[in-house]
Amino acid sequence: MTLQDCAEDRKYRAPALEKGLDVLELLSAQAEPMTPSQMSATLGRSVSELFRMIQVLEFRGYIEQASGAYRLTNRLFTLGMSQAPIRSLVDVALPVMRDLATATSQSCHLVVPSGDQIVVIARVEGPGDLGYSVRIGYRRNIIEATSGLMFYGCATERTRVQLHQMLVKRYGVQKVKRFVTAAEAAALAGHVERPSDFVKGVTDLVAPIRGADGIIATLITPYIERMPPTCPMPEAVSRLREAAEIISTETSALSQA
Repeated sequence: MTLQDCAEDRKYRAPALEKGLDVLELLSAQAEPMTPSQMSATLGRSVSELFRMIQVLEFRGYIEQASGAYRLTNRLFTLGMSQAPIRSLVDVALPVMRDLATATSQSCHLVVPSGDQIVVIARVEGPGDLGYSVRIGYRRNIIEATSGLMFYGCATERTRVQLHQMLVKRYGVQKVKRFVTAAEAAALAGHVERPSDFVKGVTDLVAPIRGADGIIATLITPYIERMPPTCPMPEAVSRLREAAEIISTETSALSQA
């Protein structure tokens, strides 16, 4: 049964709510803010249809203006973070992340999947005056993120099939094929080392955090080469993998308690 069939068969409808959800889902998938005209063209709705929705979402703090365009705020992220499983994961991870940052003199991030995107849900800054990190709530398409390789490569078969369908529809067969090959290699290696495509001199180090149903998060160290070196990259990789394993074990134990 298609999504359209489900929409036709359902008993109750809420057109105004659906317009608002369309706006939120659209903005969540965009890397840049969108104007009402751009939203209108993409959603196939008139600007007048969306105007009231946009005003209400802005008033309630779900979206905000940026130079005449709109983007999501962190309100939805904050609501999601209040859920017990996410709170538990962050509570378990943060002490381990602090120890990792101290041992490696590097920052680290905790990342979870969200549809065909990844989102940063926690971070710990490295000690010292210099470091590199991204904000909590940062999102990126999974096919473009180093963490995405682990999420796909270590996913269950069912999740891989669903994700593969979404990615092919958006990016095409050839790009997804290259991504899948790299993801399978990452899963086999147990971690990823890849130069950042955002910042020169930064190498993304990523290790999986596993739960009862496969991978649930990744732990990332954006490794910066320091002079003189404080923690060689091979040691940082080893400590990262050890930290991810500790978080995996403690999270699984907590879920079974």
